[in-house]
Amino acid sequence: MNFLSHYYFDRQTTDPNMVLGMVLPDLVKNADKHWTFHPEKHPEKFEGDPELWAILGGWRRHLAVDRYFHSSEFFLEHTQKIRTAVAPILETSPVRPSFLAHISLELILDSLLILENIIDPSNFYQQLSEANRSSIKQFLELNSIDDSSRFFGFYDEFIESAYLHTYRESHNIMYALNRICMRVWDNPLNETQKLQLTAVLLEYQQELGSNFMSIFDEIDTLLN
Repeated sequence: MNFLSHYYFDRQTTDPNMVLGMVLPDLVKNADKHWTFHPEKHPEKFEGDPELWAILGGWRRHLAVDRYFHSSEFFLEHTQKIRTAVAPILETSPVRPSFLAHISLELILDSLLILENIIDPSNFYQQLSEANRSSIKQFLELNSIDDSSRFFGFYDEFIESAYLHTYRESHNIMYALNRICMRVWDNPLNETQKLQLTAVLLEYQQELGSNFMSIFDEIDTLLN
């Protein structure tokens, strides 16, 4: 799931460090794709410090949500449908239809949470801005990331740009999707493909709008 979908499950929390932890796996991956660590395997490193423990709690929550989501019938059904719809458009593109279907579904869910006024991105960004930077730095260092400046450079830009607000406009989903593809492939999509994909994904978003909350309800039940 993407940022706002993860935030949904703990949107009532008043602990910004927990919120930070919930999206930290994706923030780390975006800051540097080569960073890989598993703090959940070494909880003893974070015991005794409430703020570090809250970040770890959010991290664990993220992993649990992704595990439930990616094994759900909802995920399997809709990624397959999107994949079938976009595959002809991607015949001359290096982008894998399965990759694009996966990311598209996650971006669509985030967009629908905003459009249906279920999540206000402003609250999400406010929580992130209030997370304890010293604790974030310490958390990264305990996971062998000694130069945290790279992370904070991305983190500050992420908060300042507040680009998740743009998901209210459907064409911005395609922009975000193309940016993600550009991290993996050079020149992944031409302008015609972008227009064709925008039309397909907009139609799918409209179809999904009537029952998309079913996956959130399902995961909520599993988490609790």
